[in-house]
Amino acid sequence: MHKSRHAFAGNGPIPAIGCGTWELRGDTCAKIVAEALRVGYRHIDTAQGYGNEEAVGDGIRASGVPRSEVFITTKVRPQLVAEGELQRSTEESLRKLQVDAVDLLLIHWPNPAVPVREMMSALSDAKRRSLTCHIGVSNFTIAKLDEAVAVSPEPIVTNQIELHPYLDQTRLLAEARRLGLTITAYCPIALGKVVGDLVIEAIASAHGKSAVQVALRWLIQQPGVAAIPRTSNPGRLAENLSVFDFQLTDDEMDRISRLKRPDSRLINEPDWVPRWD
Repeated sequence: MHKSRHAFAGNGPIPAIGCGTWELRGDTCAKIVAEALRVGYRHIDTAQGYGNEEAVGDGIRASGVPRSEVFITTKVRPQLVAEGELQRSTEESLRKLQVDAVDLLLIHWPNPAVPVREMMSALSDAKRRSLTCHIGVSNFTIAKLDEAVAVSPEPIVTNQIELHPYLDQTRLLAEARRLGLTITAYCPIALGKVVGDLVIEAIASAHGKSAVQVALRWLIQQPGVAAIPRTSNPGRLAENLSVFDFQLTDDEMDRISRLKRPDSRLINEPDWVPRWD
């Protein structure tokens, strides 16, 4: 549906590198989004919970890039995933973004008070109403993901999760691939912690690249993985996107994979999130 001069995650519709907007607000957010699109990004990720959908929409329009070339993802607050509430909140998101539909609509977090079947039914209805082209989930454990795929009337394309070299998501990645889904990695550079890492910096030096570029390359070189790095520095946008002109060796991929360690989750989840795999 959307054109891009860059790779896509697996065989799915999601561009392999996107522009994350978490914690970006107002004019700063709009300027980052506009500049991202100008330098070549074609995937913009936002969420109801970020409080910046209006700014994201402003940035998309300011970029001058046609809507048909931009893949927009937004996410439904967990408090609004019940039947009826999800559809109404999605319509509000479209008004804020000033678009007729988004390309991908995700449930941001599973809500234990709402059955997965109800969430997926409402999300599928949003797709059937042409509010979104594709649907997916975010922060779903293996058990929740299995259930969502089993009961969803419409196909799910991705599970957006925290994923970076230090966090072991091996089992969840394997299950997503078994189910034919992609993974979208947020916090892909571990909130900047990859910078200064001796292993990653050594590999970066060998390729004439930065540690950030190597961490992103490590992600998108894995089958079916996309990444959505976020920066508030316009100068970093082109750097984060420049990861398609080199390839890591199998040994380098393995060395980075061995950096996984316990207690490396960086995002504070709601208290009611299911126990992670």
